[in-house]
Amino acid sequence: MLDIHLPLMLFVLALFLTLLVLLNNMLFQPLVKFMDDRDASIAKDLEAAKGLSGNTDELNAKADEIISNAKNEAASIRQKAIDDEKTLAASKVETKQNELDTEHRKFLEKLNSEKENLKNSLLSQMPLFKESLKAKFSKL
Repeated sequence: MLDIHLPLMLFVLALFLTLLVLLNNMLFQPLVKFMDDRDASIAKDLEAAKGLSGNTDELNAKADEIISNAKNEAASIRQKAIDDEKTLAASKVETKQNELDTEHRKFLEKLNSEKENLKNSLLSQMPLFKESLKAKFSKL
């Protein structure tokens, strides 16, 4: 049946233990070291990313503040320009209104003087009209 050879078993045991020690030193320890280094590198990168994301939040807040300040400043500049233009337009309207009032007064004065002249000329020619009317009535 089965024969147990003690020296062969001891040789296989010694070979197995030697192989375990060699694999541990050459394969498993470097592999475990590599995985630990990789975990440490990932953790370090995550910390750096968190630090950068904190900076981006701060920078985004600053950018939003700058944008809102710029919008407010643009609105105030726009409002100031509108107010200036309204003032300028009002002064132009007032100037034009004064010019038109002056022209209107001059026109009325001229019209009144022409009316007086016409009235005077009609009054001066009134005797001629009376005579011509008398002549026409006498012909009837």
